[in-house]
Amino acid sequence: MKKDGSGLGRDPRRAQYPAAAGRLDVGDAGRAPRAIVVGAGIAGLAAATGLAERGFQVEVIERERYLGGRVGGWTEQWADGTRVGMNRGFHAIFAQYYNLRKLLTRGDPELRGLRRMDDYPLIDAQGHRDTFRGLPRTPPWNALAFALRSPTFRIGDLLRINARTAAPLAAVSVPQIYHWLDHMDAHTFLRDINFPDAARHLAFEVFSRSFFAEPEHTSAAELATMFHIYFLGSSEGLIFDVARENFDVGLWQPLAEYLTAPHIPGRPGTVRFHTGVTVDRIDPAAAGFAVVDDSGASLPADAVVLAADVAGLRRIVAASPALGDHTWRIQVAELGTAPAFVVYRLWLDQPVGPDRPGFLGTGQLDPLDNISVLDRYERQATEWARENDGSVVELHAYAVAEQTPPAATQQNLRDRLLARLHDLYPETSGARVLGETVLWRQDCPRFAPGDFARRPGVTTPHPRLVLAGDGIRVDLPVALMERAATTGWIAANTLLRQWGGAGHTLQTVPGHGRSAMLRTLATRDRQLR
Repeated sequence: MKKDGSGLGRDPRRAQYPAAAGRLDVGDAGRAPRAIVVGAGIAGLAAATGLAERGFQVEVIERERYLGGRVGGWTEQWADGTRVGMNRGFHAIFAQYYNLRKLLTRGDPELRGLRRMDDYPLIDAQGHRDTFRGLPRTPPWNALAFALRSPTFRIGDLLRINARTAAPLAAVSVPQIYHWLDHMDAHTFLRDINFPDAARHLAFEVFSRSFFAEPEHTSAAELATMFHIYFLGSSEGLIFDVARENFDVGLWQPLAEYLTAPHIPGRPGTVRFHTGVTVDRIDPAAAGFAVVDDSGASLPADAVVLAADVAGLRRIVAASPALGDHTWRIQVAELGTAPAFVVYRLWLDQPVGPDRPGFLGTGQLDPLDNISVLDRYERQATEWARENDGSVVELHAYAVAEQTPPAATQQNLRDRLLARLHDLYPETSGARVLGETVLWRQDCPRFAPGDFARRPGVTTPHPRLVLAGDGIRVDLPVALMERAATTGWIAANTLLRQWGGAGHTLQTVPGHGRSAMLRTLATRDRQLR
């Protein structure tokens, strides 16, 4: 593990969830149970790893031809034969992502495939600039230092905040925070606590738009939980790591090699991957399940982990009428997706300025949400930029449309994104675009007000059918990629109990805020309402 503690955590207050006792190899007394994992994103890979390490024979079925799901990577070829790496955009792996890091260490024990980003500045339309560099790690001093040195936050702003209404923000308790705030949207909550507009646009919208939605359509409870995870609930700090390679090479190839290699000590089971295969339905059977793909082929399974994205989960359940009960099927059917987002990657014939950061977040600069300069940290992009004396730049636009728009609208958005790049990084205005890729996607889960109570959890009406993914309910302080990894490990642990297998230990940031006084104030205030 990394000696600086960034491997699996250094916060002494982080919450530990010990593994259940049991057998280390559930197949040691005879036939190993067979599990099918539908989906090879983070959640599916965590579940497959947890099961294989306890003796399951695991078949992973993935619709795409690459692993990693929404954090997958692949290679594209231009008309002239040039091959370039591509993925769905920038992903930050924070030190708080204990369970994701636990998964990655299986293929990369010292996490050498990750690279620390020292800072990720934020800038808004007025030119205000915030930075996370050099902040203390310990709450509440990290948040206080950020606020006091921010150009968008003044001492008077602190005095004007409604402390009683804001108490849940500093007194997060999961899952209690969802009972308090999930009915409200993030925009209304921040308005009610008198949070300054400029600071809200620059800081808090970075979190809300991480869910690919506007603050008006994001749960206030999710926003408060994010604030807890990154600011007031953890001493891990606000810096993060990124993959040194395109995701397929840097993250998932090492894990796949670990899972498919024979005779690994401590991993008695085996894993087989079936990529480019779409699951059509799942039929309960006397001895388990039959998983049927779109070609009509059927695979028997003793257990199933459904780790598909929201649309895939809804489709499979709708096509499997014998699966689950009425209430559960409604929960699955009502899962929503966030608005469409865009990743626009450009290969330019000129380098960007040497002082440009690897990642820049933006506020009030629609439609742009952030800029990544990939050749600052990703090997494939760095090599291309060196060979061509250029740069590889990526522009993100979140929550751009409720549905993927027509071609003319897409072109207009690309033009606006490019104009924003030229305004912020003027040296790019004279650069020629040697290559470009535009991805429009709408497959991220929705976290709107009121969604939490209706969200299905890991367990289902079938004891040996479980769900996993970042859209699945889990009553722990996790979000985004870490929620996906955590639900995957929990899904594996849930099935392992059915066979008397030992579970896997998990960690999260503390489950509640550090101030007992604020927790009491928040609780009393809610009881009086």
